[in-house]
Amino acid sequence: MDHSKHTPLRPDELTSTTVEGANVYGPDDSHIGDVSHFHGTGQNAQAVVDVGGFLGIGAKPVALNVSSLNFMRDENGKVHATTVMTKDELKNLPEHKH
Repeated sequence: MDHSKHTPLRPDELTSTTVEGANVYGPDDSHIGDVSHFHGTGQNAQAVVDVGGFLGIGAKPVALNVSSLNFMRDENGKVHATTVMTKDELKNLPEHKH
């Protein structure tokens, strides 16, 4: 996926309403998880990403600072994120407890 034409989200757009459900892509552009929920707003927020599993079953929730993710909209307005972390690196993070 060519992200060069995608529009980065502004800090005021970093809210649970905007980013929950967003796909997260790793450095090789493979789908590595989805944002299940969001704590806070703006640049100080944390996104909880469900990593692995299939159709949400067996996925491990991990919390990431928003600064670890690049949220953007594609040409159709769909929000997604990229990260430099791999799926294995995310799986090795502590599990987020609600």
